[in-house]
Amino acid sequence: MKNNPIRIMLVDDHKIVRESWKMLLENNPKFEIIADFNNGEEALEYIQKLAPDIMLVDINMSPMNGLQLTEKVIQLMPDVRILGLSVNNLPKYATRILELGGWGYLTKTSSLEEITHGILEVHNGRQYICEEVRKRMNPPQ
Repeated sequence: MKNNPIRIMLVDDHKIVRESWKMLLENNPKFEIIADFNNGEEALEYIQKLAPDIMLVDINMSPMNGLQLTEKVIQLMPDVRILGLSVNNLPKYATRILELGGWGYLTKTSSLEEITHGILEVHNGRQYICEEVRKRMNPPQ
């Protein structure tokens, strides 16, 4: 079963962002985008039916933000590995998503290589915080 692609669900309230991520990620044969949703409530409605391996979740959405969605998904399906995704590079968001049971955090300015690496790390059972946020968590002395 190792050759099966990683099944990814995208949740972001900006259509152009979802379409861009979908296009970029689907170019990698290791990934399959199984669904994309405009908000957390829609994603929550389909999470059990679709059972993704990975969810890329925008942090700043409404009516349910990515942190609230993470908490609900982990209660329903703890095996789903969630990566928070945001324009915000403040460490508090990365820390919070991990506290809620998420597996990682990327910024929307992360390179495609780093996003791919982060998805693979999380899929392989390791937490991942993008370099931009890690640097802010542990500033040089």
